[in-house]
Amino acid sequence: MRFFLLILFAAVAFAAQESDETYERGKTLYFQNGCNNCHGSRAEGTGNYPSLANRAQGFLAYKLQTFRKGVADTPMQEMMIGFAAALSDEDIEAITTFLHDFHDAQTERYDPAFQQWGDGGS
Repeated sequence: MRFFLLILFAAVAFAAQESDETYERGKTLYFQNGCNNCHGSRAEGTGNYPSLANRAQGFLAYKLQTFRKGVADTPMQEMMIGFAAALSDEDIEAITTFLHDFHDAQTERYDPAFQQWGDGGS
């Protein structure tokens, strides 16, 4: 029984380490490929571009694989084809792991104590 628990513990520890490495690789790819330029540095979406943080990993992988094949649902999505064309299956897994498990160390985006005084500098 102890041997079984030891093996189980080792497998869980290895899976957690591998997941952390995949997450960090996905984070690196997200910023290297310029995804943050449209989807935001926190994957929160900007303007006309959707939020990707904490979305279902299967859905995100499906969309990237579809874009990689050269297929888009709308003219706006066609810009993704060029970005996804060079991604490997491993790249897609890493990026979608990062987006699905997204967490941010900074809890506040804006300083709630900030107060604007005066006329704005004119």
